[in-house]
Amino acid sequence: MGETTTAYLVSLSIDYPDRKLNRLTSFCRFLTVIPIGIILELIPGILFLPPMLMILFRKKYPKWWFDWSVALTKFSSRVCAYSALLRDEYPSTDEDQSVHIEIPYPDAQKDLQRGMPLVKWFLAIPHYIVLAVLGAAAVVVVVIAWFAILFTGRYPRDLFDFVVGVECWNLRVGAYAFLLTTDQYPPFRLGE
Repeated sequence: MGETTTAYLVSLSIDYPDRKLNRLTSFCRFLTVIPIGIILELIPGILFLPPMLMILFRKKYPKWWFDWSVALTKFSSRVCAYSALLRDEYPSTDEDQSVHIEIPYPDAQKDLQRGMPLVKWFLAIPHYIVLAVLGAAAVVVVVIAWFAILFTGRYPRDLFDFVVGVECWNLRVGAYAFLLTTDQYPPFRLGE
């Protein structure tokens, strides 16, 4: 009897660049990502506390806050895809480009339990451990892909899929523990 898996609410996909990648920009990527990386490091700390307090005390998740958090998450994912050499386009602040994310808006009254924001970060500790190992492996894979791009102009498909899978897992855990958009515990798997 085969095992069936249900799709998790949060999803990420990145279009595979079915063309030769720019070797020069790939070679210099670590320099070109610095300005946008600095901006990204300054913002995310304010995403967790306000929704946690709103869910805890008011059992609400304002749509405008959700939209802003998702837009920032999408931007962060585009920067990550660019940094990991998955895409050549410099990350746009407002267009999806080739990074597609789906995070459904939660009905806080029905879908989110009032006390869960206080413990989700703790419940996600097993994910953090696995993601730390997978993140280190992804860094090694990106370095290997960097050499492959420099010599062949292509990102090997299996390496691409692995890095996207790690990013997808990371997004699911982030949506659960920090964006607080779902109480459904994220699955331990790469990709969708």
